[in-house]
Amino acid sequence: MESPLSTLDRDVAALRAAWRGAMPPSSVATDGATQAEIAEMSDAGLVRVTDALAQVRRDAEVLLARVAAEVSKRSSTERGEASLARVHGFHNPVRLIAASTGASRSDAAKLIAVGTSTAERQTFGGERMPSRHPHVAAALESTVIGVDAASAITSMLDRVRWRADPAAADAAEAALVELATRVPLDLLMRGIREAEARLDRDGIEPREEQLRSERSLTMREDSAGMVHLHARLDPETAAPIKTAVEALVRDALRRREPAGSGQGPGLGSGSGSGSGSGPIIDDQRSIPQIQADALAAIARHSLGCERTLAPLAKATVVVRLDHDTLIDGLGAAHIDGIEQPISATTARRMAADAELIPMVLGGEGLPLDLGRSARLFSRPQRLALAERDGGCASCGQNIAYVDAHHIRWWERDAGPTDLANGVMLCSFCHHRIHREGWGIRATRTEVWFIPPPHVDPDQTPRLGGRARFALPACPSAA
Repeated sequence: MESPLSTLDRDVAALRAAWRGAMPPSSVATDGATQAEIAEMSDAGLVRVTDALAQVRRDAEVLLARVAAEVSKRSSTERGEASLARVHGFHNPVRLIAASTGASRSDAAKLIAVGTSTAERQTFGGERMPSRHPHVAAALESTVIGVDAASAITSMLDRVRWRADPAAADAAEAALVELATRVPLDLLMRGIREAEARLDRDGIEPREEQLRSERSLTMREDSAGMVHLHARLDPETAAPIKTAVEALVRDALRRREPAGSGQGPGLGSGSGSGSGSGPIIDDQRSIPQIQADALAAIARHSLGCERTLAPLAKATVVVRLDHDTLIDGLGAAHIDGIEQPISATTARRMAADAELIPMVLGGEGLPLDLGRSARLFSRPQRLALAERDGGCASCGQNIAYVDAHHIRWWERDAGPTDLANGVMLCSFCHHRIHREGWGIRATRTEVWFIPPPHVDPDQTPRLGGRARFALPACPSAA
């Protein structure tokens, strides 16, 4: 059997090789001058060293989680003063691990929790049993996911453990582990929220009420005269505020673009090209500054102006839910631009309280396929594309900062203005796709990205959009 340290030995050997390979042939070793050596590395070599160091860190964290779990086990309250943590002068194992790692107590608690939830179990008779979360445990052991991802998945599964169908929970665990191998942590959290809403339909409203009870807004003026606003808002309270501010920010960003920049060198832009000569004075405000000005503008108009701010006239809070959820009142709905699911009850209340669009899935009367009759995507089409893509179909950027683009160009390729030829992309991904030569294939329900040969010689399509967060169906879950 291989020693637990063998993996780290290989990692360190690979790191040494990457480090040597990154240095120029004429380099002279300088003991203790780490930054000097790093400064001499080639670009490609520096990336290889970064990857090697990251692998060392991942494998070390896995071992640390296992060790932390054992420390916690030996520090149980049943041991009293013989508790391992108390013997070494600490009140509990979390403080011991935090002191050893130099990390925060929350990070120490995370290590202990992950190590405990993914460790093998033992019966009273001494028989060994698999981990409570075998898919996460296997992925963590092979370091295809990190401790943060493992913690996020197992924490959610433990929350719904007694209410979720076991088969559905197992399928969700496997799907989330697979998702964690492909996306960064922030996108994984989006998938975890979706999974929790499906696994624990009855728990959505209690979680929602908890969030609502914690909403707050504080205001204070500091010694320099700056007024500090700090808000913690539940999804329902935040939705109209976020929608209004983002509408004004989006309008400001579009006005600062030079004329004609709407049509990139690749995918046809759904927003069209501008006209005129652009702004006389460049807008140098940062995004946070624009957001602050937007909030102030909204407040001024609500206090004394009878006219609606122009960008807000087209801004709508979009709440999405399927037909079954609408009828039976169980399950989750979603507010565009906010990742936390809401209950069907909240969706109904929001639709009654304001002029909202409660559901747009391409029903009768919505001209979703305009063919060649119109260049720009219509509002119903944009809503349908947003339902399919959930924001930027590539990177997951917030829906407020993406545009509908033609996959096959309107002018060059005579591409139609319909859902199968549309995709929601942020500006960065839009230009990167052109620059690197990515292909896109879309249907009414899915969008796939085909990498260029220099990224993936096999050009294996990669699923994007909202579909990548979908959980596999299983009989018991249905």
